[in-house]
Amino acid sequence: MSAYDKSAASFPFGAQMIRKRVKGGRAIYGEAVGVLVLDTSFPRIPGDVGNATTFDFPVRYHVIKAATPEKIVSEADRARALLPAFIEGARLLESQGVRAITTTCGFLTIMQKEIAAAVGIPVVTSSLFLIPLLRQMFAADRSIGVITAHSGRLSSEHLIAAGVQPDWAVHVRGLEEDPAFSRAIFGSGDDCIEMDVDQVEAEVIARCRKLVDEFPDIGCIVFECTNLQPYAAAVQADIGLPIFGIYHLVNLLHSGIINPRFSGYM
Repeated sequence: MSAYDKSAASFPFGAQMIRKRVKGGRAIYGEAVGVLVLDTSFPRIPGDVGNATTFDFPVRYHVIKAATPEKIVSEADRARALLPAFIEGARLLESQGVRAITTTCGFLTIMQKEIAAAVGIPVVTSSLFLIPLLRQMFAADRSIGVITAHSGRLSSEHLIAAGVQPDWAVHVRGLEEDPAFSRAIFGSGDDCIEMDVDQVEAEVIARCRKLVDEFPDIGCIVFECTNLQPYAAAVQADIGLPIFGIYHLVNLLHSGIINPRFSGYM
């Protein structure tokens, strides 16, 4: 009996049965999640959505040329000027076989509707879309904290595009004044080629601690910035609260588009 004749039960956890007849048409297979990546040069360490080893499954990346952090974060209208390039990139990823699409910058909420409308697969541009769900998980007297790359530029337009209502208790604080983080993310030339990971971690922990001290009713923190997931465990050890980010949304996407096959016993 060949491998192609085996039943699904013979395959390991999470594997999909290989059938006798399959349809091709592409050169590469097996990457279910596609990521639209900003045009950056700073280090993307494990945990960052732009590092493929962050995930337990293959991902496919597509860099949007000229979509620098400075352009995307500076103001919504300036970022929206790059919408055609993001739509083109999303359609390319879809044509290459991905089954869902995400991005490496939470400020792209302002393009969510247009990118989603341009393809036939699920799209989630930002971890900010978690906030409406998380709000239902906590008591009415608990608030939600948001740590962003730049609090002065994360506007109500970005939040509303993610389904966050103006009257919700959502407290936003940014890392724009933290030197190691801002130098790496918003710097140019040699400033953004190297990053002091320990210093960035210390800055993120301090910023989250200050936020929780300021608002003791916070029930959880959402990392808007996709570069912050590497520090989530350290932050959680310090403040003891749930931490959510784009990492969790990507894993949710993957578990829905590639459902695991279960094995076990009763």
